[in-house]
Amino acid sequence: MIRVLHFADLHLGVENYGRLDPETGLSTRALDFLRVFDELMAYATQADGPGPVDLVLFAGDAFKTRDPSPTYQREFARRIHHLAVTHQIPVFLLVGNHDVPNASSQAHSLEIFDTLEVPGVTVARKPDVFTIETRHGALQLVALPWVTRSALLTRDQYTGLSLEEINQTLLEKLDKVLAALFANLRPDLPTIMTIHGTVQGAVFGSERSVMLGYDLTLPRSLLNHPLLSYVAMGHIHKHQSLGEDPPIVYPGSPERIDFGEASEDKGFVMVELDTPGQPASWRFHKVNARSFVSITVDAPAEAPTAAIVAAIEQRPIADAVVKLIIRTTPEIEKFIDDQQISKALAPAFHVATLTHEVQRTARQRLSGDTGSVEALTPEAALQRYFAYRQVTPERIERLLRAAAPIIHPEA
Repeated sequence: MIRVLHFADLHLGVENYGRLDPETGLSTRALDFLRVFDELMAYATQADGPGPVDLVLFAGDAFKTRDPSPTYQREFARRIHHLAVTHQIPVFLLVGNHDVPNASSQAHSLEIFDTLEVPGVTVARKPDVFTIETRHGALQLVALPWVTRSALLTRDQYTGLSLEEINQTLLEKLDKVLAALFANLRPDLPTIMTIHGTVQGAVFGSERSVMLGYDLTLPRSLLNHPLLSYVAMGHIHKHQSLGEDPPIVYPGSPERIDFGEASEDKGFVMVELDTPGQPASWRFHKVNARSFVSITVDAPAEAPTAAIVAAIEQRPIADAVVKLIIRTTPEIEKFIDDQQISKALAPAFHVATLTHEVQRTARQRLSGDTGSVEALTPEAALQRYFAYRQVTPERIERLLRAAAPIIHPEA
């Protein structure tokens, strides 16, 4: 049996809801992402468990941007080196859309591992088949990194085409590329396909806010091959499975990015391969990701501050990123003590929002007949305004005649 740890979408460099850590000089949120990476690595090495995994497979997007800082590159490289060299666990790195440079001639953010020929590390930038030797035997990896138009098509092939036509041309080309790769597979080896992209039927989370590039949706038919035991996906931050023959699994991102992911479990996937051509077994492992807590409270007229504090104390805000929205009125707002509320929020890791949503009563305009104001025509509203300003009837009539071409320019 071959055990594979599959994760993706680390996105080192996300710093929202953080502050500078004086000891490391890094954002405290960046430290969150490194902490879950370390938790994943501890599971992979398992000094006190069933032993180290046979392969760590990363399905793309190591960094938030295509040009990560040297510090983030160093932190990522340290951990990959620890896995591959210190613990001699093979590591496979797939290039994602955040890893691809803007120009094809430029180096991608994972290329340094190839350049330095780091032992035990394999990087896939182009579609290809790789054979990886592990402690418990060899396995095959069919790699499909992030698909760009320039990677599969020449400029002449998509000049003058619509986006839909370009996508269709890409899929036809991709079908031929994958058919050629599948033709070279050995039937006696367990086979995993790894893809950074969107498969038809996948559900997006909130990753749209950090996504780079456009999405080409891959039909499930591209992944139907009898030798595939598991499809290791990356790109979508929401953990999900799209089938079991073969299993098509997104592990999701290992750390939350914003409140859109507050209710999502974060972690990685453990895969067990046994018989070639048979579906692999897999299970999702949660990591201790940073909690995001949203609190919305209606401030009552009586003791509003106490009620708000009580609502905060009922929620698990310790070490969480917290968003607090207080719905109130101008009459009640002046009795709300923000200092007491801030004190109640002190156990939080970070207070992202402390907002008063003040609901103001609609002002009565021109007369007491507020119920009919919305139904007035422009002419009637003007006439009521002029009467309110005590304009003489004769002048009102002249003003309305002058306003008519403005109100009805088409007449």
